[in-house]
Amino acid sequence: MAVTVVKNRMGPSIGKINARFDRLANEAYNYWKGITPIRSGNARRKTRLQGKTINANYNYAVPLDKGKSPQAPKGMSEPTEQFIRKRIARSILRK
Repeated sequence: MAVTVVKNRMGPSIGKINARFDRLANEAYNYWKGITPIRSGNARRKTRLQGKTINANYNYAVPLDKGKSPQAPKGMSEPTEQFIRKRIARSILRK
């Protein structure tokens, strides 16, 4: 009877992927703030990362996110979601 030894190479890879995901919320937050329109700077100043949630705490956050500014015609949520999807795909495919 032959015994085949299989080496587990997934452990280190899973650890690296998890480490990339740990940074994802902060990277998404920085991306969101970077694409937030600037007029007075209030929107960027009042946007916070709380845990893994981006909190846009100003009264015109919804109109801005709906693309009411020519500086961010797609708002911030949609481009940030695309950013996150690309990061996830890249993290999984990268060794």
